[in-house]
Amino acid sequence: MTFKHAVIGAGFAAMRASGLHKAISAATRGRGVILTLHHVRPWAPATLGYAPNRLLEITPEFLDEALGLVREVGLELVSLDEAVRRIPDPDAAPFAALTFDDGYRDTRDFALPILERHGAPATVFLATGLIERTARLWWLELEEAIRRLDIVDVDCMRLAARDPRQKSAAFDRLYWLLRARPESQLLDVVGELAGRVGVSSAVIADKLFMDWDEVAQFASHPLISIGAHSLTHRRLARWPADVAREEMARSKAILEQRLRRPMTSFAYPVGDPTSAGPREFQLAREIGYTCAVTTRPGMLFAEHAEHLTALPRVSLNGLWQDRGYLEVLLSGAPFAIWNRGRRLNVA
Repeated sequence: MTFKHAVIGAGFAAMRASGLHKAISAATRGRGVILTLHHVRPWAPATLGYAPNRLLEITPEFLDEALGLVREVGLELVSLDEAVRRIPDPDAAPFAALTFDDGYRDTRDFALPILERHGAPATVFLATGLIERTARLWWLELEEAIRRLDIVDVDCMRLAARDPRQKSAAFDRLYWLLRARPESQLLDVVGELAGRVGVSSAVIADKLFMDWDEVAQFASHPLISIGAHSLTHRRLARWPADVAREEMARSKAILEQRLRRPMTSFAYPVGDPTSAGPREFQLAREIGYTCAVTTRPGMLFAEHAEHLTALPRVSLNGLWQDRGYLEVLLSGAPFAIWNRGRRLNVA
C-alpha cells in the first residue's frame, strides 16, 4: 500500500471511530450509488509480495459481506436501469446498482453465485476486443513482464526488479510514467518490453475472459444485463474524436448484433478525468446511450438526472476489503470531502 493509500485508510478509520460519516450521511449519501467491480476471485497466495493490479480484485467472501452490508445500511439492490429511473425521483427508495467491467470469466464463476444468493442484479460492461482477444491488456502485460525480469531496461531507464519490493517499485514508476504519455506510445513501450520475455495479451485474455459463446450464455441469466465498454479498452479522451466515436459506436453495434438486444449503457475505459470528459459524455448521448458511467468517485444526486452520461461510481476494490471501510464509503462522506462539497463532477 502506498503512502497515499495509507493516509486515505487512516481517514476512513478516523471517520468510523468518530461516527462522523453517520452524522453527515443524510446530506452526503444522495439518492444512491453505483458500485464498480472488476475481478471477484479467491486470492492466490503465490502472488503475495508482487501483485500491482490487486486493487482490481476482491474475494468472493468480501463480495458476499459487502452485499449484506449494502442492505443493512438501507440501500436496495437494483439494476442500473432502475437506478437511472430513480435518480430524479425524490420519493424513490435509496439504492445501489452493481457494475462489473471488462467481462472476466470469474464474474460468472465466482460473482454470479453470490449475486444469485442475494437476488442482486448486475450490469457487466464488455470490451469486444477483449472477448475476441484483439485488445491489449497493457497493465497486465507490464505486470507479467516485470515478474519475469530481474532488470527492467526500458525507455532509457534501468530499474532493478530482483525481488517483490523492487518489482512493485518498478511497476509503479513505469505505470504512472507511461500513463502520462499518449496511449499509442504507452502501448508501444509496454509491447516491446513484453515481447522480450514472451508475454502475450492474447494468451492472458484467453485465461481471463469469456468468449462469445460464454458471453451469450451468461447474458441470458435473468440477473445479468450487458453494457458496452469500447472496442479495445482505449482511454478515449487521449485519442482523436473519430477514434473515440468508433470505439463507442462500433462496440455498441457488435454487442447488439451478437446478443440481439439494445445496448443502452456504456462504461468509459479507465474512466477517470484523463480518460473520459465532456467530449466523451456528449458522444455517448449522440451515439444513443441512455447512461454512461465513469470511475470518478461519488454518490448519485438529483442533479445527475441532467448528466446521465457522466455518472460517478464507487469502487469495491482490493485496497479496501474491510466492512468498516465500506460502511464509510456507502455514507458518501469521503466523496463530499474529496469533491469539496460538489455533488457534480462532470467537467
